[in-house]
Amino acid sequence: MLADLHNHTPLCNHAKGEPQAYIQKAIECGCSYFGFSDHAPMEFDQAYRMRFEDMEYYEKSIKELQRSFQNDIEILLAYEVDYMPGMMDERVLKADVDYLIGSVHFIDKWGFDNPEFLEEYKHRDIDEIYRAYFDLVRDMAKSGYFQIAGHLDLIKVFGYRPKKDVRLYAKEAIKAIKDAGMAVELSTAGYRKPCKEAYPSDALLEMITEYDIAITFGSDAHHPKQVGFMSETIEKKARDFGYNKCAIYREKEQELIIF
Repeated sequence: MLADLHNHTPLCNHAKGEPQAYIQKAIECGCSYFGFSDHAPMEFDQAYRMRFEDMEYYEKSIKELQRSFQNDIEILLAYEVDYMPGMMDERVLKADVDYLIGSVHFIDKWGFDNPEFLEEYKHRDIDEIYRAYFDLVRDMAKSGYFQIAGHLDLIKVFGYRPKKDVRLYAKEAIKAIKDAGMAVELSTAGYRKPCKEAYPSDALLEMITEYDIAITFGSDAHHPKQVGFMSETIEKKARDFGYNKCAIYREKEQELIIF
């Protein structure tokens, strides 16, 4: 991938490998724009994210890497923020970073993409799960805080699919993303998961194309070996849907680059 804007560090407590190793792998893969967007702190689910007291170190260390690798690759600084009404913090939302990825990992505090809570799917109606999920994605976009919509249909991670057409649930969320001027991440992480396909699905990517929404790319790497995973496949998919530019961000300003 020319640009890979979704990657993590050990500060989130569930990624491994030093940031330098991620960068080296990105350079080897021919990446020109590499973004660290680690899980932002929040007073919830703290075992899977950095602490508020880590923010200064995180931002300082990534800026040091920007300088160290400035002749080899452009490194961008960001956070992936869990959209949870009432739980987000101004220290994150107003952080001096290049972009914020808005993601939904929780429905009513249920971590639906965490294997620890997989059993909960048996106790809920799958179509209602999809409805609730995309309502949160819609509200995330309407909040105006975020530049990128992360792994748009993450709710399919374990292979559970709605009985109705997913586009019925996602339409209002995609319209809100368009209205907010956000980009949608094409993420290869789904290829590593039980759903075995990229986020978003082809059906949703077709809608995104129809709404003329910008795209960007992300590995969602939690280990250096995941950087650039399936990059040629995801770029080809984007081209097949008519894209030849992807978004990068500096100081929350979008720039489209040819890939």
